[in-house]
Amino acid sequence: MAKRLVVLVSGSGTNLQALLDAIATQGTAVYGAEIVAVGADRDGIVGLERAERAGLPTFVRRVRDYATREEWDAALAEATAAYEPDLVVSAGFMKIVGKEFLARFGGRFVNTHPALLPSFPGAHGVRDALAYGAKVTGCTVHFVDDGVDTGPIIAQGVVEVRDEDDEAALHERIKEVERRLLVDVVGRLARHGHRIEGRKVVIP
Repeated sequence: MAKRLVVLVSGSGTNLQALLDAIATQGTAVYGAEIVAVGADRDGIVGLERAERAGLPTFVRRVRDYATREEWDAALAEATAAYEPDLVVSAGFMKIVGKEFLARFGGRFVNTHPALLPSFPGAHGVRDALAYGAKVTGCTVHFVDDGVDTGPIIAQGVVEVRDEDDEAALHERIKEVERRLLVDVVGRLARHGHRIEGRKVVIP
């Protein structure tokens, strides 16, 4: 039985597309998962267009439409829960979720980060690694907890920092690795399940 995925996006949706392509190529039975809905925190983005082209239901919950961040978080949780996901995937979703969302989806909300956590957390992981003079960086797929990029690490991919790199060039190479890693991790979680032991994620 294929696991149900809700994917959250904020922009161009290239990670979403990578998941869609993998599922289309392998089939849901082999890959182990199907995307049942795509959510966003803004209208008019390419990520939603990708979802609509794939015939998927979409929903948008904009922070500014709610009186408080807590109300937005509850509304996002409610909209996501309506599709009964086994896993929720943040595919470039740029908002930090709150207590209500994590109460429902903690331990099964997957995110990517463009650095090798715990190094360089936060919004500028690529820029910070360059500024620090790191020789290698990369990307991390992790479960979301109530900190900023502090959740248990599922998998990491390494990218060499080249002397001529600027932020855009380095980020582009990281994103290529990130897409492959996310597709691999989500498929393995869907097919094999997982457990979290302390900080360690075990996929049988």
